[in-house]
Amino acid sequence: MNIVVVESPAKAKTINKYLGPGYEVLASFGHVRDLPAKDGSVDPDSDFKMIWEVDAKAQKRLNDIARAVKGADKLILATDPDREGEAISWHVLEVLKESNALKDQEIERVVFNAITKQAVSEAMKNPRKIDRALVDAYLARRALDYLVGFPLSPVLWRKLPGARSAGRVQSVALRLVCDRELEIEKFVAREYWSLIAKLATPRNESFEARLVGADGRKIQRLDIGTGQEAEDFKRALETATFTVAAVEAKPAKRNPPPPFTTSTMQQEASRKLGFAPAHTMRLAQRLYEGVDIGGETVGLITYMRTDGIDMAEEAIASIRQMIDKQYGANYVPEAPRRYQNKSKNAQEAHEAVRPTDANRTPRDVSRFVDAEQARLYELIWNRAVASQMQSAEFERTTVDIAARVGERNLELRATGQVVKFDGFLTLYQESHDEPDEDDESRRLPAMSQGERLTKEAIEATQHFTEPPPRFSEAALVKRMEELGIGRPSTYASILAVLKDRGYVRLDKKRLIPEDKGRIVVAFLESFFQRYVEYDFTASLEEKLDKVSNNELFWQDLLRDFWDGFTAAVGEIKDLRITQVLDALNDLLAPHIFPPRADGGDPRQCPNCGEGRLSLKVGRFGAFIGCSRYPECRFTRQLTAGENGGGGTRKLGEDPETGLEVTLRSGRFGPYVQLGEGSKEEKPKRAGLPKGTSPDDVDLKMALGLLSLPRVVGKHPEDGEPILAGVGRFGPYVQHGKTYANLEAGDEVLNIGLNRAVTLIAEKKLKPSKGRRQADPGRVLGEHPDKGGPVVAKNGRYGPYVSHDGVNATLPADKTHETVTLEEAVALIDARAAAGGGKKRAAPVKAASTKAAKSAKAGQTNGEAAPRKKLAASKKKVEAVTETPAAKAAKAPRAKKKPAQEQA
Repeated sequence: MNIVVVESPAKAKTINKYLGPGYEVLASFGHVRDLPAKDGSVDPDSDFKMIWEVDAKAQKRLNDIARAVKGADKLILATDPDREGEAISWHVLEVLKESNALKDQEIERVVFNAITKQAVSEAMKNPRKIDRALVDAYLARRALDYLVGFPLSPVLWRKLPGARSAGRVQSVALRLVCDRELEIEKFVAREYWSLIAKLATPRNESFEARLVGADGRKIQRLDIGTGQEAEDFKRALETATFTVAAVEAKPAKRNPPPPFTTSTMQQEASRKLGFAPAHTMRLAQRLYEGVDIGGETVGLITYMRTDGIDMAEEAIASIRQMIDKQYGANYVPEAPRRYQNKSKNAQEAHEAVRPTDANRTPRDVSRFVDAEQARLYELIWNRAVASQMQSAEFERTTVDIAARVGERNLELRATGQVVKFDGFLTLYQESHDEPDEDDESRRLPAMSQGERLTKEAIEATQHFTEPPPRFSEAALVKRMEELGIGRPSTYASILAVLKDRGYVRLDKKRLIPEDKGRIVVAFLESFFQRYVEYDFTASLEEKLDKVSNNELFWQDLLRDFWDGFTAAVGEIKDLRITQVLDALNDLLAPHIFPPRADGGDPRQCPNCGEGRLSLKVGRFGAFIGCSRYPECRFTRQLTAGENGGGGTRKLGEDPETGLEVTLRSGRFGPYVQLGEGSKEEKPKRAGLPKGTSPDDVDLKMALGLLSLPRVVGKHPEDGEPILAGVGRFGPYVQHGKTYANLEAGDEVLNIGLNRAVTLIAEKKLKPSKGRRQADPGRVLGEHPDKGGPVVAKNGRYGPYVSHDGVNATLPADKTHETVTLEEAVALIDARAAAGGGKKRAAPVKAASTKAAKSAKAGQTNGEAAPRKKLAASKKKVEAVTETPAAKAAKAPRAKKKPAQEQA
């Protein structure tokens, strides 16, 4: 029997069918070990020794693999064909060696780029050993991420409360988003004008021409800067005579784009389909692992984590044949197209993302997959097929027009483009985040030199330059790839981490940095500038690629990095928070202290007029406060409102009270407020529900929030009201003492009675998370001396007996079902005599603080003291040989009795 190990169970099932009897395919379910999040997991003083941890779920799967391997002839490691896949195979092999599951079995590593019978069979014929260079590159990358994140994150927590963590690559990606926001804030719009003449030929065919010159001087886009200049040119053109000065027609070609890499697939799926990169990768994973078609599971696309852009010879041949058959021979170029990646960090180990069979059209596949998978498959299929089609052919026409006004000569130009042969455009056209503004797509009427033209209208239009756009997810992925930051397998996870940690938010498909994200970046730029520089991060990626190519030892890379980084961390540890805040005040000034409308000092306190505004930190994060605290208690969020004050926006008046309703920014987030209140009575306020953008709040929503909690209706069973409101844990519905959180899709302002009753009923049926249902116990009888029931229970920490608040742990040979009344009374009386129970005249001094805490814990919820757990939930496996001293340090200590047994 041969044992084959892959990552996913779906993949295992498919490959098992391909290989048939004699093979058993098992899944590792991805990575099986990781570095535990604690100090010492990577030890720079011991040549970067790494200690790995196997979690409980992975341990069970590894045990299954170990049992299967013990009776096998061969172990075949068939994980994904990239650096992560190589690392998973290495981890599995190391764990099996350490558990002595391997004897003399042959070990092979195979890779396949597609899950098809042919690809898998071919891979099995060409096994190899584990690529140690790829494993070393993985170890270096994982150690780097740990060495950056683990020492730096605690510094952030101490210096910047509210900051979550800092990572090697995601911090640089976050800087890209924050730098773009700073560009937008610093941007000063510039006025300019354009002049368009609507003209007609002698055959009454209309077209448009733009003013491009005057009196021998070229006019660029921004050269006409005032309305007066534009009006002068307009008056001149109104009375001008127009003549065709020159006509130039040039042929042009546009070549198809190459097939998808991971990055370009994510970008196009974002632009064309609206998919987030992480969602695109999930869909691509399913297409790669395959679907059942005609009783056979078939992978539909090749491996989706790649930066290669060429395709296999047989794939190219198949696509060319399909194009000839479906589109005609004129759409097939004479020679197959070959693509070469221009990215300096590209690894050509894999093919581009393509369909495994070009003859499996999107229409055919749509019957076997869901709608989103079908859309992504169509995008991949179109791009791959188009990449081998003939170029599109155009005729680009430029017409220069002379306009004479007395002694003045004005020049206009019209451009147009005609498609002579659509080529690959019949199937695919690449999208762009910011389309270019040009007139070339227009078709011009036929004209000849010297023809007189008729003026129909002259338009002078005012424009203003615009700031650079915020990054979309697709644009950020593209920019990271251009800078050499990250790799194909990391783009989606980088974006997910930034959103999950609240450093950025997605609004109208654009990434906007949150205040906490901007503070983290400003902190890193001020005190760790080198480590968030784009060039430094890209050069580190190049070195990691050298490790994977056997050109650099991974420990040497880590040593070079660690010496400088640990020194930088040591320097910042001694800085006072005031020094940090002063640096951030300067760096973030355009954002947190924008210019005031009256031209005054943006840092002057609007409340007292004497203090200076400054960045402050509290337990819930950063905010702006006055330097005269506590005399002046002015605070606001980091971003000021339009008035430079507390970010107040008027929404309207409450029709019932006539009081003004405003949207404000507080240190805990945006909220709505009714009126201004008084010294005796605070104004009514309501926070915005999670996920609600302040931009979406209008008067109607604000009044609804201020009216909370509202009565949804009466419960049909008891007639008691059901309320809906927003609490500290989010929106909820309440019936009596039962609270149920609203789920995704439920709205606190319009949830109906039926839905509310359903949520209440589900909540009552489901016990609270983390709590176990109270055991009513078994009544043994009345206490013979004191009266009252004696009850035997099975508590959280074991069986015990209870009477009138006194609890006594049962001996190991007794259970709550076998103990008798007499035995229970004796245990309870002994416990009471020793000072046990809830009611005591004076506290009993424990032998030690630890014992006292244990004894106190034993009385919680009326249950017996905890017993020692006999098994750990996690098993740690070291990837290095332990020294005798290390083994001695792990020797078990003598057990202590539970506190109540000692008593």
